[in-house]
Amino acid sequence: MKRHGILNSHISKVLTDLGHTDSIVIADAGLPIPAHVPRIDLALTLGVPSFEDVVKAVSDDLVVEHVILASEIQEKNVKTLQYLNQTFSDRDIEFVSHEQFKELTKHAKAVIRTGEATPYANCILKAGVIF
Repeated sequence: MKRHGILNSHISKVLTDLGHTDSIVIADAGLPIPAHVPRIDLALTLGVPSFEDVVKAVSDDLVVEHVILASEIQEKNVKTLQYLNQTFSDRDIEFVSHEQFKELTKHAKAVIRTGEATPYANCILKAGVIF
């Protein structure tokens, strides 16, 4: 058994396989997931696990170079936006419309679905490199 990092084997494999600029999505319970993109469904009940818990675990294990958010989060979910700004304070954060965000999910290597039940609690994380 692993001593540190993500224990979920599906998430661990996806993160290990990511190359520079590949992306993954961490999604709330309601984000539509394209049929061809692998879904890692962690949702147990509304709110469990939380978006923040999953972002924390993934960002501790992944070199994140760029973050994409739906611009609607700025008005509809200030608390989550503050968390993301704090978590990724030294990374480039880009805002796109929610419709554009959903289009970008089509290019993700995987979508990790949380139990989050607050609006626009979704992010696209682009992988960086360790050197």
